[in-house]
Amino acid sequence: MGMELRSLADVAAFRVDQTQRFHSATHEEIAAGATADIYFVKTLQVLRHLGLEEKRVTAEIFPRRGGVLAGVEEVRQLLEGKGVEVWALPEGAEFGPKEVVMRIEGPYGRFGLYETALLGMLASATGWATAAREVKDAAGDKPVVCFGARHVHPAVASVMERAAMIGGADGAASILGAKLLGREPVGTMPHALFLIVGDSVEVARAYDAAMPPESPRTVLVDTFKDEAEESLRVAAALGDKLEAVRLDTPGERGGVTPALVAEVRARLDLAGYGHVKIMVSGGITPERIPELSAAGADMFGVGSYISRAAPIDMTMDIKEVEGRPVAKRGRIPGRTPAERLERVL
Repeated sequence: MGMELRSLADVAAFRVDQTQRFHSATHEEIAAGATADIYFVKTLQVLRHLGLEEKRVTAEIFPRRGGVLAGVEEVRQLLEGKGVEVWALPEGAEFGPKEVVMRIEGPYGRFGLYETALLGMLASATGWATAAREVKDAAGDKPVVCFGARHVHPAVASVMERAAMIGGADGAASILGAKLLGREPVGTMPHALFLIVGDSVEVARAYDAAMPPESPRTVLVDTFKDEAEESLRVAAALGDKLEAVRLDTPGERGGVTPALVAEVRARLDLAGYGHVKIMVSGGITPERIPELSAAGADMFGVGSYISRAAPIDMTMDIKEVEGRPVAKRGRIPGRTPAERLERVL
């Protein structure tokens, strides 16, 4: 699909094969404007009728609340080659409520169709990045890995995990999410492996034998028996090669608690396995991290807290038309002072 949807006739002619596709938009459909709110197509058609489609405007984007910006790179790629100029805060930058995070200048007809898409790109990614920053701030120097891909549609899982790393997460489990930032995915092993094999020590030994040396030996210890007991069994089997044990105790058994972490830490130390770190996952939030960290947790796998983060609403206002300051009621006409913006396109 190479054309843009720039009239109601284009929209009427647009066909979707509902029997042989996932429900997510393709890159080509996004670029064509197929994810746009229909009134932007109507707007272009009216402006074309009036001969105003190429009228130059300055548009500013601002958030409803503060956070950590992500999604700028996608917006840049969406608008590349459209004949517009774009300024933005850098990805990963913190911003305050209603601070201008992006400014677009150029003929309205070149970018107006994409308002829905670019606001969505910024809103979702920024919400995820902000949640990741909250987690990382709570964890301090201890690593945080995003495990949230299973909680969102696969079409946006990589967007979410990339945004989490922009926000401060030290790694991501999904392959594409990590690769988008030039990193390698980080992960341990699922309970399914243990249930199929039937014994934690057998899984640990098989993992050690099958995985390349650079793959960290981090082993789940909550599948079959008491976590402290399993930690000692696995540590005895792998010795110095065991980097960490992972606690992911389900809520049905009380979840991962500070007391559990403290006991596992103490028993490993007493048995001479002080080098073995403890990774915790399962319902981890910024509020839980300080106690878990104080009890001995060394790494945090965080999923739903990041993946369920609400988007940070973004608004785009036209502030100049052909250099003349304008604004709708309630807003101040003309460019908003925004010294931190950098040219990105």
